[in-house]
Amino acid sequence: MRKLAILTISIVGILFFNNLQAQPDRWQQHIKYQINVNMNVVTNQFTGTEKIEYINNSPDTLQKIFLHLYWNAFQPNSSMDIRSRELGKNIFTNRRGDQVPDWDSRVRDRISKLTDKEIGYQKVNSIKINGKDQQLIIHETILEVRLDKALLPKSKTLLDINFEAQVPLQVRRSGRDNAEGIRYSMSQWYPKMVEYDYQGWNANPYIAREFYGVWGDYDVKITIDKNYLIAATGVLQNANQIGFGFESTGVKVPATTTSTLTWNFTGSNIHDFVWAADPTYKHLSKKTESGVVLNVFFKPVDARTDSTWYNVLWAAEKVLPFMEKKFGKYPYPQYSFIQGGDGGMEYAMATLLKSSGLGTVFHEWMHSWYQHIMGTNESLFPWMDEGFTDYATGEVSDFYYTNWASKSPYTSDATKAAIARMNEANKSKLPLHQNGSYESYFGLVRSGLEEPMSTHSDHYNTNLAYGSASYSKGATFMGQLGYIISDSVRDKVLLNYYDQWHFKHPNANDFIRVAEKTSGLALQWYKEYWVNSTKTIDYAVGDISAKEDKTFISIKRVGKMPMPVEVLLTFKDGSKELHYIPLDLMFGNKPVENKEGQRIDHAEWQWVNPEYSLSTSRPIKDLKSIEIDPTQRMADVNKSNNKLVIPD
Repeated sequence: MRKLAILTISIVGILFFNNLQAQPDRWQQHIKYQINVNMNVVTNQFTGTEKIEYINNSPDTLQKIFLHLYWNAFQPNSSMDIRSRELGKNIFTNRRGDQVPDWDSRVRDRISKLTDKEIGYQKVNSIKINGKDQQLIIHETILEVRLDKALLPKSKTLLDINFEAQVPLQVRRSGRDNAEGIRYSMSQWYPKMVEYDYQGWNANPYIAREFYGVWGDYDVKITIDKNYLIAATGVLQNANQIGFGFESTGVKVPATTTSTLTWNFTGSNIHDFVWAADPTYKHLSKKTESGVVLNVFFKPVDARTDSTWYNVLWAAEKVLPFMEKKFGKYPYPQYSFIQGGDGGMEYAMATLLKSSGLGTVFHEWMHSWYQHIMGTNESLFPWMDEGFTDYATGEVSDFYYTNWASKSPYTSDATKAAIARMNEANKSKLPLHQNGSYESYFGLVRSGLEEPMSTHSDHYNTNLAYGSASYSKGATFMGQLGYIISDSVRDKVLLNYYDQWHFKHPNANDFIRVAEKTSGLALQWYKEYWVNSTKTIDYAVGDISAKEDKTFISIKRVGKMPMPVEVLLTFKDGSKELHYIPLDLMFGNKPVENKEGQRIDHAEWQWVNPEYSLSTSRPIKDLKSIEIDPTQRMADVNKSNNKLVIPD
């Protein structure tokens, strides 16, 4: 098969790969939620019911189903508590030279200190199917439901769930009374169906990390004290009865005669639902030209701080067209930026934000593409969500700060000066946002703690390794892909990836196949080295020799990861030659990018060979310098041996 593939490539070139228009077909489950809850703002407890229609589109007969009970993690001696305290025993030296424990600073050992009134819990009192109670087995944050009647392939079942919960003191993501004084940050708040996919049940206990869910339709009713404004996933269905800035223009909202209001939100084709509530929230709203309604909810503090939230709405409107052009259309009717939680966390059609910093704002919004539209399994492929999002965040930030930030009516003169300095610095070879990801990855390599990116997100040995791999090495994957196949083709890959895999839960190989089909190059080797190993890239300029007025230059592969290599020769007369050496595993060359003078293509470099010799028709005496990877998009861990300046 290998020989046949090679022969085929030599004959048909990029047509070797499957027709790009072919659409992947992968079954997935579907769900419909009807949730009703009644919140008591005095006890911080609520009762609720769920009616769930669960559609088994799989070819498998299901004898049991599983649900997440996330808030059971916020109890002393829970798995989350123990895991955090155990990781805290690892002590590392930070960049300032301080000795710090390797725990999430937001969690630390706080869970172990929660009192009975501060803990979180979710108790499912009963699950009935056709009026019959099902057998329930609690595994802390996972509820196992043993069905009295198996769920056959291509069939559905209706579940009636009765549950109650206590909102935990805000520790991680969700909870009450966060540091900014937001009363309720309600994420992971309802019994949520575990995703069953082609790899089986994804019943991941809630330890710290990521989420994965079943796409479906939500109809949620929340009854709460009438003084509380609710910000949530979805579209408010009874806006003209609720008010709080949601009502239509000119509508007079009727006076409330009861102590509570019931808010009704719906959302379609989503796999999560978040809400937040506070009696002091201020609500800003704007409808974009494309019809998407943008909302901002924040707790007013003072004029200067409040203006930064107004800037969130202003900036979001400006960047949305760029995001859609670059990464694919935003398919939902609204998006809400909600102050709450403990940092920044993405949910369907909404995000919880600790503050109004645009870096976090853009990052959480870009998660809408890679977590909520693509729906990648974050637990198994955290780098495909966090890394891709981190890369995209940088692209959006560059666009905003280059084109719009200085024009914002909410930007101070000092900030405008800082923006000008940043734009000047960004004229360097590698954009600042990519440079930051690369440097963070290099730091991970130096730490000696790196683990393969294929590691399950909950099972990294250290928080440091998880964070640097998932975010920085994941983002570097995307920047470096531009080096391998060209930036312009990489950008086409991202759009084709969106077109083919939105709402389909793609995995790592799915992305690579899109990249191969788009570029016409074989790229499995890139995934195997970069994702499934910790081998590093290191190329060096070797010996220089002359023969018959030609110059021969040796390039050495010092690291264990092979790559295509670009070598820039600069001559004393100011002229340049860019020499391109493709890797044999690629079975082809990337397009000419014209970044550094005329490109001279060479024969492919066999990956097993640690050395390669290239030549130029110019004599040694004409040479000024030799530089490997002049655009610095290759994540070479030792750049000190990449450039040689020829002495006069």
